[in-house]
Amino acid sequence: MESEPLKFFERMMNTPSPSGYEAPVQNLVREYAAEFADKVDTDFHGNVIASVNSGGNVRVMMAGHCDQIGLLVTQVDEMGFIHCQTIGGWDPVQLVGQKMSIWTKDGEIPAVISRKPIHLLTDSERKAAIQLKDLWLDIGARDQAEAKKLVQIGDPVTLQLGMQKMQNDLVFGPKMDDTSGLWVVIEAARRYGKLSDQKCAAYAVSTVQEEIGLRGAKTSAYAIDPQIGIAVDVTHATDCPTIDRGERGEIYLGRGPVIYRGPNMNPKVVSRLMEVAEANQIPYQMTALGRAAPNDSNAIQTTRGGVAAGLLAIPNRYMHSAVETISLEDMDHAATLLAQFLHSIQDDDDFRPGM
Repeated sequence: MESEPLKFFERMMNTPSPSGYEAPVQNLVREYAAEFADKVDTDFHGNVIASVNSGGNVRVMMAGHCDQIGLLVTQVDEMGFIHCQTIGGWDPVQLVGQKMSIWTKDGEIPAVISRKPIHLLTDSERKAAIQLKDLWLDIGARDQAEAKKLVQIGDPVTLQLGMQKMQNDLVFGPKMDDTSGLWVVIEAARRYGKLSDQKCAAYAVSTVQEEIGLRGAKTSAYAIDPQIGIAVDVTHATDCPTIDRGERGEIYLGRGPVIYRGPNMNPKVVSRLMEVAEANQIPYQMTALGRAAPNDSNAIQTTRGGVAAGLLAIPNRYMHSAVETISLEDMDHAATLLAQFLHSIQDDDDFRPGM
């Protein structure tokens, strides 16, 4: 991976973007995309759309969502402790004992989130499933008045951000979902722009609010009205203990991006992705999904009169946790695959199934 694109990825990993509060990371995307895109737009929903060869006849949308799961401040109690509700899907077990950040109008407030110590739990409390109502944020405030000077109702909260390197080109940290996919679509657009003989118009979209209902993909796809739309998100890696590969498929970190097949995916788009990967010796993996995908490809496929949709995924261990783990090499291969896919599109290509 080139140094400047890697720095861009690291900057995004260190920038908060809970659903509905994505502006800080979208500022980074606009700044970076302006260096290579024909045009960079931001709609009223907050989606950022970078276009390359915008005069092309075939419109291809690539979507990576910029939002992450988080928390939302709902109460500051009389002792100065802070209570929250969730933004997106959380397993409360993942939150116990974590370092957190509250993002206020004046900047970041460090916090910890915890519960009653195990020594003080009753037998019934020890056996019960952990619930968010049993957890609280502690910023070190002396009382409610001091806490309220720093934190407002509605302030977003994230896990402490950052990325750490592991062996074999792996990295971990919160918000790999879907910073890794967002990086892929932006980098694919940049690489496509450097190729000659471009035919299609490429729209790289940093979508908002995927984690609360695929909302940004719906509005941006409606505006772009693409003929082809590919979402890039993370998928569950199954190369770790306790996951049933018979049920979830065999998906390994470091063996390439994952191409999906199933009713949510246009068969001609799937075939073209596979053909392009093989022609360019890009490693890839396959998986299948028999229902509508719970990501942006779902919303894109059913926009207006229908879109030829595809789904490319980055294998991710430990999704929706503080230690989401991905392979930088998988991301790099995914960006090359998408750029070459764009380059393969011709004006007379027909992606209608069966035609």
